Amino acid sequence: MRSPFGFVIIDKPQGLTSHDCVQRLRRLFGIRRIGHGGTLDPGVTGVLPIAIGNATRLLPYLPGDKTYTGTILLGKKTNTDDIYGETIVSKNWPKLETHVLEEYLDHFRGCIQQEPPQISSVHFLGERAYKRARKGETMHLAARTINIHDFSLLSWKKETGQLDFIVHCSAGTYIRSIARDLGDLLGCGGCLEKLKRTQAMGFTDTQTISLPEIQKDEKVNPPRILGPLEALGHLGRVQLLTEKEVSYWRTGRQIIVAKERYQGAPKPQVLSKSLISFVAILDCEGEVAGIANWVEDSILQPKVVFQAYG
Repeated sequence: MRSPFGFVIIDKPQGLTSHDCVQRLRRLFGIRRIGHGGTLDPGVTGVLPIAIGNATRLLPYLPGDKTYTGTILLGKKTNTDDIYGETIVSKNWPKLETHVLEEYLDHFRGCIQQEPPQISSVHFLGERAYKRARKGETMHLAARTINIHDFSLLSWKKETGQLDFIVHCSAGTYIRSIARDLGDLLGCGGCLEKLKRTQAMGFTDTQTISLPEIQKDEKVNPPRILGPLEALGHLGRVQLLTEKEVSYWRTGRQIIVAKERYQGAPKPQVLSKSLISFVAILDCEGEVAGIANWVEDSILQPKVVFQAYG
């Protein structure tokens, strides 16, 4: 019997951690090798891709950008930068006209520097920031370069200080930090009131399923798994055609192929011998055999090999 191999896309409910969802699927599938892509805070809902079995090895090669819808509340600053934390500042907010608010939002569009929240999983002096913050420590966390591809204002409620938005951003972006920094820019404080992720790692909310419930002593069938190829559409692909190529692949040896065999995503532009691009490799039956580096214009260097020999 083949081991489970692929992805389950959970619509994460409010109140659970991403690890809680992983633990539940481990019980359902009866295997330990399960991991999630892109942590969601307990209060955040939405798309949580979970890799099953060897698909965990594919997570680093999936698209990193994400899309969220949510609400920022102005006039309230908390120690967690979201509505669930302890209130630090409570002030009146400016009742700006929409076009003026848009000008402030321009500060959070494009490539920007962003400081992570104090309650976050980034490392600070060898320990997770949230662990230090919960001991009462205040840290200066180094700002990181992120890219806000799109920040659209959906509605602005002057009387309540709430603005609804859509954000499409690069990996590593903290939406709580945007809420905090917008509030600081306006001088009134701000925090994240509500957030839902609608797209992550190439998966969208149209592919999600509810997290299965497990009752005591009740047998529940594991959910349907999406095949690994459904996660690799952003990569080009090359199919192995002979047993010799398969043997080379499974022993980690380079394979030279005609560039015409490259299919799918746009071909990498070969500008120098140093250019490397990731490619999905299929076996003779069209199943995922792993990930290769496409070196120059004809060399496949194995990077992730499934069913390796030896």
